Amino acid sequence: MEEESDHMVKVEYDKKRINRRNMKDASFGVVVKAIIAICFIALTWLIVSIVKDAIGWVDWQFLTGFPSRFPEQAGVLPGLVGSLILTIMISIMAVPIGIGAAVYLEEYANRKGLFYKIIDISISNLSGVPSIIYGILGLSIFSIITVLKGTLLSGAITLSLLILPVVIVSSQEALKSVPTSLKEAAYGLG
Repeated sequence: MEEESDHMVKVEYDKKRINRRNMKDASFGVVVKAIIAICFIALTWLIVSIVKDAIGWVDWQFLTGFPSRFPEQAGVLPGLVGSLILTIMISIMAVPIGIGAAVYLEEYANRKGLFYKIIDISISNLSGVPSIIYGILGLSIFSIITVLKGTLLSGAITLSLLILPVVIVSSQEALKSVPTSLKEAAYGLG
């Protein structure tokens, strides 16, 4: 009899604890949803105010015009074209080198060798370098010391070095996700 009453007390205690936990979970969910709603409303307000302020200035002349001292005549065409060319140059430099390095490191390199360990540590270290350091490196080496002198090529080389660790690591992870059977089938096909 005493065991049954102890068991009933324990069951009641567990039910109260579970109800308290469910109530905390529900209240936490409400708080998180409220915070998300507030952030979404703030973002929407910010975007609407920017679009409302810019609607009178952004026109075809603004997109195709050149910089000017007069705000009514100013345009952003050189900046847009330069950004597009810089992006293309970065892609041409960083993607083949990064994918090639990832393929070599994943498929061909001796994982126990010193060369692999040095490259792996270097990639990990380069991932943690702040972008301002890359900017200083690009300015001092590619713009001042070499003959590039502030060209798009010096910026493309600097930004390629910046994104190279990301390209290598993401390509390595993609290669790791390929099943061994598919790799062997590819080897069999030549």
